[in-house]
Amino acid sequence: MESLLNSIIKVIKHPPLGGGLVRNDLFFPFLLFGIFTLFLSSCAKMGQPDGGWYDETPPRVLGESPYDGATDVNGKKISIYFDEFIKLDNPTEKVVVSPPQLEAPEIKNEGKRIVVKLQDSLRANTTYTIDFSDAISDNNEGNPLGNYTYTFSTGDHIDTMQVAGYVVEARTLEPVQGILVGLYDNLSDTAFTKLPMLRVSRTDENGHYSIKGVRNGQYHVFALQDVDGNYMFNAPTEKIAFDSTIYNTTCGPDIRQDTIWGDSLHIRDIVRVPYTHFYPDNVVLRAFTEEQTNRYFIKSERSNADHFTLFFSYGDTQLPKVTGLNFNADDAFIIEPSMNADTITYWLRDTTLVNQDTLRMQLDYRVTDSTGVLVPQTDTLELLSKQPYEKRMKAKKAAYEKWQKQQDKNRKRGKAVQDTMPAEALEPEFRVNSTLDPDQNPSVSMPSPLATIDSTKIHLYCKQDTSWVPMPFQFGEVPGQPRVYRFVGAWRPGGQYSLETDSAAFVDIYGLASKAGKNGFKVPKEEEYNTFPVRISGFDGKKIYVQLLNNSGKTLKEQSTSDGSVVFQWVKPGTYYLSMYVDENENGRWDTGDYSQQRQPEPVYYYNDKIERKAKWDDELSWSPLSVPLNRQKPNVLVKKKANTQRQVSNRNAERARRLGIQYIQGQTN
Repeated sequence: MESLLNSIIKVIKHPPLGGGLVRNDLFFPFLLFGIFTLFLSSCAKMGQPDGGWYDETPPRVLGESPYDGATDVNGKKISIYFDEFIKLDNPTEKVVVSPPQLEAPEIKNEGKRIVVKLQDSLRANTTYTIDFSDAISDNNEGNPLGNYTYTFSTGDHIDTMQVAGYVVEARTLEPVQGILVGLYDNLSDTAFTKLPMLRVSRTDENGHYSIKGVRNGQYHVFALQDVDGNYMFNAPTEKIAFDSTIYNTTCGPDIRQDTIWGDSLHIRDIVRVPYTHFYPDNVVLRAFTEEQTNRYFIKSERSNADHFTLFFSYGDTQLPKVTGLNFNADDAFIIEPSMNADTITYWLRDTTLVNQDTLRMQLDYRVTDSTGVLVPQTDTLELLSKQPYEKRMKAKKAAYEKWQKQQDKNRKRGKAVQDTMPAEALEPEFRVNSTLDPDQNPSVSMPSPLATIDSTKIHLYCKQDTSWVPMPFQFGEVPGQPRVYRFVGAWRPGGQYSLETDSAAFVDIYGLASKAGKNGFKVPKEEEYNTFPVRISGFDGKKIYVQLLNNSGKTLKEQSTSDGSVVFQWVKPGTYYLSMYVDENENGRWDTGDYSQQRQPEPVYYYNDKIERKAKWDDELSWSPLSVPLNRQKPNVLVKKKANTQRQVSNRNAERARRLGIQYIQGQTN
């Protein structure tokens, strides 16, 4: 600043001489004005420590050709002009044209304009909409324009009705982004599988959709993750949602309250705005993928030498038949099918087969044909171990040499020396937390199938005063979880326990024995817990399963009921959430939907707020799941969705205002 002032003084004291190009009496006023402006600019820049505000203003549409809302249009090229350079994000996915275009339109970003060239022939007397969703943003900060839709008609009027709502995942109530939502005025159940959608839109990051340019009438509403681009449901792997309700379009005048935010926490004003309200405006669809019952062989895998696994797309009550081509398969395996038998693991009993790098076999199994009927299939497999025998022998040799070196060191240092290298041991994985709730049970997972379990070498002790007293327990394999065993005992609140195993308590089929082990745990006192009763209304006589969740959505406890009343015992103080599903077929699990049978997925609900619980509480929570729309049920902390770009920019400006010690008003940063 000092150097700038000195320069000004120098110019004033020694003005330039006229050289025939500029008159001195005209030059000085302009010179002084320019210097003064430069002086103010420099001072202003020194007051901005972090480079200025981020632009929060989204791009603005200046005009269109043809204009938005034009009628009697016969051209297939549309140009949209903006007040600044813009970005167009993933137009093939985000931009949707209605009626649906079987030949994809050409959509280009050209500086400050977007050019759309339709490839399909235009239909007569039809309203066309081009829904850009959130694809348009400014080039600098990425401020999204929002749900911008351009409309024109090939007839003499614009159809103005709208259908709006949300799409959520049926199982989790997560918003579904980017799925097509379409209308049918053909109300037959087969229309969805035989005809393309009449008008379409696509959901935004909140799962919201708005289908515009709709002719007044009656419609079915569907959602479709359109894999093959034909705007109809004909691929069994496509995610869908359907609603058997027939919706009548209508509209009327209404008043809405618009909230003007000063920042992300403070409201600047609330204004009442008249508008035309279009109905239906909240059609919530539950998206699901049908259960894939077609059975086919996926792959085989021998990740470890001692077992191999076969993977199928779907289970079968009949397990595959394995015939060895270079080995005898009779009684060669311990077979572990998964719960639904779509994954089957074969453990090799004989170490000779374990050491055989290649196993060739004939596999006889059943697959579904084009009519959905199970038919025989035969394949020949060649399974190579990913851990060849030579490599495993080298590893064992290296381990032995390492042990020998250690013995040599111990001998030189006068320490104890082992005569023989310890045998490889079986290493069970004990799942025992240091603290255990009274309704929980510890378990142990085995790395390989067991040949023997010596129950006399498994001990459970409870501390009483200063002594450890043996206590009874039950021990057995967990159904549906191969090689997982559970310890069940009557755990006393405030008690201390020790679970101990002697050497060789467990021996696997290869002769490996477990080492001695000890796992201690305690059960908190009763006064450290609370009891949490929940009364659910609206499902009288229906079997429902209620889950108590933590803040990451993990199920901590689950209870079933047919009268709407559940009680969660032994709940620790903290913040919790609730979800539930209706087990309509009472098979003990959630089931997806099936369009051919017009069967919806089993209903899922979330309690739409957090739940605080403290020690010794036993107050009951009343929950009416049907009183809140599905799209508003799942608490935000449990929802997994991407951040809003506009909010990110606003938050950065709010943080800058805080550092400068000034008030921040969203949208006023210039």
